[in-house]
Amino acid sequence: MDIDRHNIEIHQNKEHWHRKPVLSKIYTQFYRRIADHLSRGQNRKIVELGSGIGNLKQVIPACICTDLFPNPWIDQVENAYCLSFQDHSVSDLVLFDVFHHLRYPGTALEECYRVLRPGGRLILFEPCVSILGRIVYGILHHEPLGLHQDIEWFAPENWKPEEIDYYASQANAWRIFISENFKDRLTHWDIVSIIRLSALSYVASGGFSKPQFYPDFAYPFMQLLDRIGDTMPYFFATRLLVVMEKST
Repeated sequence: MDIDRHNIEIHQNKEHWHRKPVLSKIYTQFYRRIADHLSRGQNRKIVELGSGIGNLKQVIPACICTDLFPNPWIDQVENAYCLSFQDHSVSDLVLFDVFHHLRYPGTALEECYRVLRPGGRLILFEPCVSILGRIVYGILHHEPLGLHQDIEWFAPENWKPEEIDYYASQANAWRIFISENFKDRLTHWDIVSIIRLSALSYVASGGFSKPQFYPDFAYPFMQLLDRIGDTMPYFFATRLLVVMEKST
């Protein structure tokens, strides 16, 4: 099945992770930003959908890591379109580089809304389509950017979650949460924060599959460039952090 492509990429990424020590430093900073935006209630139940190689636990140990596939580092198998969690039972849902793989984002958002508690948060970490982002994701990345591809908000009436297939459109989060075209689709969510990050240290690291363009010891300097790039998101933002809260 074509969806197995996801799992192949997951195992390849795990190999690259161990060969590139700087990735751990970069992702730790990403994960800390996510942790800073978790809900503040008591008895939190934090769930990550599409956990990949499961490294979010390094910063959020209590997180339940899930994916479409059973792997040794995954706590349980979950499908974003048909979650096993009870209504109003989850305090926080984290999707890191998952949203742009959802062919029917509106259907998935409805399911997220169902399982979240009132005041619960949905946190998305996604590609951002600045001028630099268009180059990075449109030319240098193997997944399609999908800037002009129609977004099918809801799944067809007779579609079933187990029919999920491989899909990627990296610009989807930017199109949905930065532009005004989908604002009316999000009225039952409170938008807490939308943050555009340059993440130049990540881009120049080559990510999981491309060559690294700076030595590991230069990472502190790259962090300085990150902060400078953050002041000019229109030009340099390559990462998008979206925090939404379920209306109470």
